[in-house]
Amino acid sequence: MPTATVRFHGSLNDFLPAARRDLAIPYGFEGGPALKDAIEALGVPHTEVDSIVANGRSAGFGYRLAPDDRIEVFGLDRTAEPADGLAAEPAAEPAAPGLIPAAPIPPRFVLDGHLGRLARYLRMLGFDTRYDNRAADDELARLSADENRILLTRDRGLLKRSVVRLGYLIRDDDPRRQIGVVAERYALAPVAAPFSRCVRCNGLLEQVARSAVAERLAGEPRTLRYFDTFGRCVECGAIYWQGSHFERMSRLVREVLHDGPAIVENRPARDAWTEDER
Repeated sequence: MPTATVRFHGSLNDFLPAARRDLAIPYGFEGGPALKDAIEALGVPHTEVDSIVANGRSAGFGYRLAPDDRIEVFGLDRTAEPADGLAAEPAAEPAAPGLIPAAPIPPRFVLDGHLGRLARYLRMLGFDTRYDNRAADDELARLSADENRILLTRDRGLLKRSVVRLGYLIRDDDPRRQIGVVAERYALAPVAAPFSRCVRCNGLLEQVARSAVAERLAGEPRTLRYFDTFGRCVECGAIYWQGSHFERMSRLVREVLHDGPAIVENRPARDAWTEDER
């Protein structure tokens, strides 16, 4: 059987068993399979691959494998030089980045059912985030493709679907670390609008006066006494105000965006966080 060698770089090694990381992996094949199929057969979703070098030259997913090919695969964190032991000579052409399509600006997201807390954090930062813990994989893939949304998931198989163009596998279990990684990968800080969306339904918040919500909050006399402005979701009607949770959430915003206070002070619905759950 003909054999090629494939080596993955940087964070793409996360998808490999420990014994195969940072090594040239022999890959046997029949015919001339597309490089995309070979890469995914070895465990790496195409959505995480940004550049490929085949025998010292830049290649795309449609490249057809041939016997004795030497393949290097890079993600967004690609190193400047090819790994030792794979390329016989310096690349005649650099590995051209750009296999990962440009994300929409500002980024839009769709998340699988395992990432509910991350969905709330993204909405808290003001990003259009579709989330339904009952959504099937087919629906998630369709939403990602039809609405040009970045699919965030814990399921690498979902990212291998050919219809999915933008996607990222969430590696960490901790939602605070998850939002930090997503914010860095997709450069969220410059386009964030903290506290401008409803964390429950993803609708936009509008600022309203106390009189507009007084009836709804009749059972919250202290809230009505101490707060003058409120946020109200234009979709589901949920009411928010700068209550006891606001400072904790503001600290998270500052931590994730690094310059959170300046952004928070200049965004609509900035005083809305404690939520009326009724």
